[in-house]
Amino acid sequence: MPHWLALAGLVIVFDQASKQWVLGSFRLMESVAVTSFFNLVLVFNSGAAFSFLAGAGGWQKWFFVALAFGISAWLLTMLRQHASERLRPAALSLILGGALGNVIDRLRFDAVVDFLDFHVAGYHWPAFNVADSAITVGVALMLWHQFKTPKDAP
Repeated sequence: MPHWLALAGLVIVFDQASKQWVLGSFRLMESVAVTSFFNLVLVFNSGAAFSFLAGAGGWQKWFFVALAFGISAWLLTMLRQHASERLRPAALSLILGGALGNVIDRLRFDAVVDFLDFHVAGYHWPAFNVADSAITVGVALMLWHQFKTPKDAP
């Protein structure tokens, strides 16, 4: 199990390092075009995905922190149960690291630091960060595991 926790730790380190770089390099809402479809931009999201509950008045911070800690406890339990496997614990570790990376932001800034901005034809995907990417990849790997695992497997 230590190597799976190390993977989660690497996600947290890379997430926090990238956010620290953005915070030191950009002003709020400053945007720099990297390609014709990708910008770096500094924004804060006090909500969840797609700014869900962003305007809720502040209580959502503690809701999302508690939710992330609860999910992290469940992920650690699942990680312990499946530590000898490969795909499922990798997915769980990515989700765990991403969840905790965003919790650190909520505790430090009352919001999550987002900076990756993809767009096409004037339409922008909501900005996100490394932690969000790890969570997304982890969920995709869990779904892949579900679909490729025989129905009678544990």
